[in-house]
Amino acid sequence: MVLPRRSPFRLTSSSRRESKASRRRNCRILVVVLTLWLGLACLGGEPSGDKVPLQLQLPRPQFIGTPIHLKIANLREFRPGTRPEFLVPAGVTNVALHKPVTASDKVPTLGELGQVTDGDKDGYEGSYVEIGPGRQYFQIDLKERYRIFAIVVWHYHAQARVYHDVVVQVADDPKFTVDVRSVYNNDFDNSSGLGVGRDREYIDSHEGLLIGVPGVTARYVRLYGNGNTENDLNHCTEIEVYGTKPVNPSTEEEGRE
Repeated sequence: MVLPRRSPFRLTSSSRRESKASRRRNCRILVVVLTLWLGLACLGGEPSGDKVPLQLQLPRPQFIGTPIHLKIANLREFRPGTRPEFLVPAGVTNVALHKPVTASDKVPTLGELGQVTDGDKDGYEGSYVEIGPGRQYFQIDLKERYRIFAIVVWHYHAQARVYHDVVVQVADDPKFTVDVRSVYNNDFDNSSGLGVGRDREYIDSHEGLLIGVPGVTARYVRLYGNGNTENDLNHCTEIEVYGTKPVNPSTEEEGRE
């Protein structure tokens, strides 16, 4: 009786286990590669590892505790303690520092318009500029187009105040008539005529208002206001704009509405 020959290519039980383990390992590697590739595609080529906490130099607090006399329906709850970290791409800088400032009120009643970008964020008199009542704006010319990832605003934080109808817009047109993009708006009843805002009013503090911006490209930044809870005047201590120069023309379209 002739026994059938065992195929030289027949796998032993240990070989089959090694083969299955190898296939599972290769599948895991493939999943990792695909996940990284999809992540990079969604971020437009900016790896998430490039994000770092935004470093802000904050002024000293001017009032302590929770304000209790402000009764406003649309008011954001006052948050005690330190603000959570805000992540931005590595390499962003304050591109508004010492850049020229204009305003709807050409003659401030206190201070000078250049104080809006001079780097002084203290809440004392001499650190802020005051312009007239009603709807007014401060405007910064960044001198170049930048990809903007964060804007920080300090109105007046020597006492607990709420500034009304705060709207922040960016554009490439100094007259703000073309391709205007609103990145913050807490005018909930459209009393300033710039559209109904979904953001909430807030108590101005030494931390400033931090506005996250999704990489919008623009040259001009405009801050609107319409008085405050103490009087109908408008104030600004400092505006910081954190951004980078566009990597290539295609990125300039990102973030446009």
